Formats: sequence, structure tokens, C-alpha cells
Amino acid sequence: MDLFEYQARDLFEKHGVPVLAAEVVTEAADAGPAAERVGADSGGVVVVKAQVKVGGRGKAGGVKLAKSPQEAVEAAEQILGMDIKGHTVGAVMIAQGARIAEEYYFSLLLDRTNRSLLAMCSKEGGMDIETLAEERPEALARVAVDPGTGIDDAKAREILEQAGFETADVDAIAPALVRLWDVYKGEDATLVEVNPMVRTEDGQVLALDGKVTLDDNADFRHEDHAALADTAAADPLEAKAKEMGLNYVKLDGNVGIIGNGAGLVMSTLDVVAYAGEEHTAGQARPANFLDIGGGASAEVMSNGLDVILNDEQVRSVFVNVFGGITACDAVATGIVKALEILGDEATKPLVVRLDGNNVEEGRAILAEAAHPLVTIEDTMDGAARRAAELAAN
Repeated sequence: MDLFEYQARDLFEKHGVPVLAAEVVTEAADAGPAAERVGADSGGVVVVKAQVKVGGRGKAGGVKLAKSPQEAVEAAEQILGMDIKGHTVGAVMIAQGARIAEEYYFSLLLDRTNRSLLAMCSKEGGMDIETLAEERPEALARVAVDPGTGIDDAKAREILEQAGFETADVDAIAPALVRLWDVYKGEDATLVEVNPMVRTEDGQVLALDGKVTLDDNADFRHEDHAALADTAAADPLEAKAKEMGLNYVKLDGNVGIIGNGAGLVMSTLDVVAYAGEEHTAGQARPANFLDIGGGASAEVMSNGLDVILNDEQVRSVFVNVFGGITACDAVATGIVKALEILGDEATKPLVVRLDGNNVEEGRAILAEAAHPLVTIEDTMDGAARRAAELAAN
């Protein structure tokens, strides 16, 4: 789960990372009073920042300096409702101003390739880090971090020294890096980024802008993370599937996909996309990713069909199951019972392809049920073609 900047800032403050005062408002009129409170220690100067989960806000006009409460209101009026790279601004953060002397960059992320963590650090913050990495890679230090030991004072100093910081700067910045490790570990994050981290004219080191991504797999350890979810922007079908414990991702096609196992579902998406191009001139495309896992019970199948059939874009459903631990006859029984549970709610044709353990028994169960919406296909390609044709027609 990606967080808004203000949420990252709050987590930083929770773990002792030095940050500036800030408030979030959703109405322009509230920006004035917020600016009075937040700017009390910065001569009334505040920064009004669009809260969207995308970079490039400054270039898009989503970050504005305000020197009075009235200017803060005017800035908020201009920013709220803006479209920034497809994201509509629904809130702005009123942040205390700062006299910046230097800007730095720091991030800690999961390095899946090397099965470790990776810290990246540069003396040149505030700019597009991808551009810096491409044009001047020597200016960006990359240091492997052992997940077991993390970032202590010694590791923080190693990172900063490799980035070319002077000793005095290392002494000042190292404690902030240790605190950022506390954020990463304590919140079960996969990314913690600060750009820029700044040194002010009076020598303070501050995390001025933060980005945090949390690992959803660790939600059971963090009940408070549920409050961080952006429910307003969440797809209602994805939210419904999550409540049911389904691995579901909404796409923009019209052929619903159900499979058991992520690899099989990914292959099914490809086969349906290919069939749609070859046989329907691109009129049929996958509408979702839905992995029901190994236990294709009647309840699980019913929940999966319930989600997919409530997608108004879906015109046909392809159920592609390989019987393993859960045999094909159990899957077929689950499909039949799921259709009974859904009753009149099931109105779209289903193409079912079964293979693997007890496949003949499974096909016999579906044939005997003779449900008018169900078509049985022997092969994956044939089923994909049939589902694509039904969606296109």
C-alpha cells in the first residue's frame, strides 16, 4: 500500500525522524487557519502541497509557497481538484516553511533480485532520482543492507561516506538514517524514501518529503494500517474481493477470469488476450486477475463468481482449473453449488476448462448438472477462444 505524503510524514514523526509541522485539509477555506497554526514558527511561510500518490507535483503546479493565510487559501483553491498524471487532488498538506541550505536523497527498499535490502543515498536531492541515476550514476551510492541487522549508526555512516558526505555532515545525518530504519522495520515497509532530506540554514536535518510503501502481507501485525487505506480511490470490486479473501485485480476487459494458482491465471490472461486478438479483432480482453487458490470450494467459487459477475464490463467468464490437491470433481461440485447459491444473479455465460486430478469425474458432474450458462471445453486454447467469442458477440 502506497501512502500519501502526509501519512508518511506522520509515520516519520512517530518513529522520531525529524520533520516539520504540517496539517492536511480538504477544503480551501480551511487552509488559512491551518497556515496560521503551522506557520507560527516560520514567519508565516508555508508550503501548500497536493496530496497524490504520484511524482512530478511541483512541475504540474501542485506545490506552491504561501506567505500568508490568504495566500494559502488561494493556493489551495488552485490545487484542489487538479488532475496530476490522472490523479485528482482531493487534499492538500499545509507544511511549515524552511530555509534550506542543502538537499539530499535517501531511500531504503526491498531488493528482490539480491534477496536483501538496498539503501540509496546522494548529496544531490530534490531532483528526479531516476534522471540522476541514469545521467550521473556515480552521484548515487548503492549500499546493500542486511535485513537481519538493518541500519545502525555504523551502517548509516558507511552509507553516507559512500555517498561522499564530509565527516561533519555524517555526524549530523546518521541519526536520521537510523530512525528511518526504525520506520522501515517497525511498519513492515518495502520502501522508505526521503527526497529531499535537507539541512537548514540553522543546521537542522529534516525529512522534508517522504514516500512510504507498506507490505500488505504484514497487515495482521498492524491494525492501525487499515486507517491509512485510500478507500475513496479504491476500486469497489477490489475492495469487495479483499473482504472475501480473494486475490483479485480489476482490469479493463470483458472476459472474466477465474483460475487456481497465480501462474495458471497469468497464463490464462495471455491466452484470452491472444484469442481476443486472433478471433475477435481485439473486441475481447481479460477483465480481471482472480486466483482462488488451491481450495476451490463452493463458497470460494461463489464468492469469485459474485465479484466477477458484478463487473458491468464482463460479458463472459472463463473458469480455468487444474486439479491437484483439490481434485477436479471437487471443483466441479463447487461450480454447480456456486451457481445454485447465486441463482438469478448468475446471468453471464461460463466457459469451464478442467484438467488434472479426477478430470473425467469433474466433467461428468458439470455435464449432468447441464446448467444453461455453462459450456465445457477440453483445452485451454479452445476455452479461451469460446469465452472470447461469447464476450465479443
